[in-house]
Amino acid sequence: MSKITIIGAGKTGRGFIGRLSAESNADIQFIDKDENLVKELNERKSFKVSFFGGVREDMEVSGYKAVTWENANLSHSELIIVSVCGPNLKDVGEKLSTLLDKDRHYYIITAENYSKPSKVLKEAINLPNVSVSEATVFCTTIENGGIDISSENYPYLQCDADLLEGYTPEISAIRPIGEFGNFLTRKLFTYNAASCVIAYLGWLKGYSDYAQAANDEQILELLDKNYEVTNRVLCKEFGYDEEDQREFAQLSKNKFCDKTIIDTVARNAREPQRKLGKTERIIGPMLLINKYGESAFVLEMTAAAMLLYDNDGEDEWRKIKAEKTPMEILDSICGIGDNKALCDRILAHYEQMKKEREVC
Repeated sequence: MSKITIIGAGKTGRGFIGRLSAESNADIQFIDKDENLVKELNERKSFKVSFFGGVREDMEVSGYKAVTWENANLSHSELIIVSVCGPNLKDVGEKLSTLLDKDRHYYIITAENYSKPSKVLKEAINLPNVSVSEATVFCTTIENGGIDISSENYPYLQCDADLLEGYTPEISAIRPIGEFGNFLTRKLFTYNAASCVIAYLGWLKGYSDYAQAANDEQILELLDKNYEVTNRVLCKEFGYDEEDQREFAQLSKNKFCDKTIIDTVARNAREPQRKLGKTERIIGPMLLINKYGESAFVLEMTAAAMLLYDNDGEDEWRKIKAEKTPMEILDSICGIGDNKALCDRILAHYEQMKKEREVC
């Protein structure tokens, strides 16, 4: 039986990582600094994971051990997964450095969407006998009263294989992936780009609820067209298996269209200036699609809607739009000012949307 320690028993740690580990019959130890949470986990002896939309039966996670740092024992753990907020990684690393046996090697994976989390943690541990990888968390989890969890039925935790230095976890749902930087690009161009299509075209159509926008008939048609072309070019560029990429894209669509996940258009559309960078989630895939001679008209429409986007709290974006013309934004922020044909197509959509206030 695989022995795993999960540091951070919050909704991701127990509801996603804990669930994946339990599905592989792993021997689970949770470490958390919250004494009340640890106490409740031990007193209850199990917790329930239910799935959005009732797509599968509820699952009970049991047979685990929960401890605070004072009672943590890592001597038998072959894998440690750290699921804490990014700013807490340094503190976790410092605690681990005092607990790890200097005479054996440890494999650790960070499960937190944070800037260079493996580097932050490895530097804080500061020991030569650790390999620290990092994973991207796609699964949405919500605390469902007490210690029970409501979760998306996402099946994998993808992590950087190169940073694991040859180690393969026994938990089959943990997927080490080589050239992880390419995988993050794949995620950005598939998940994040699709999220922008829904958010900004949804805003243009007057939606505030994200899932309602995602299920709009016109937006769904455009979303599918964007998935189709993006899937093709990502497989050409990075050599991904076509069926695997289709599954990857479908998982994102399932998530965005799930009406039981409460989200807003405004949250997904915030800070368009950050999302319009040349290597970011709209311009990046747009340029890749154009590279292979295909049409990126859905992303061009989305970029146009982003140029129009306005909402309370977007002070920086309002300042940028007040100081720069749309063409100047395409040049200075998007970095495509030298691509006249592309800029012209985006601006044509922009002018028509500005006039008609609808997706066109």
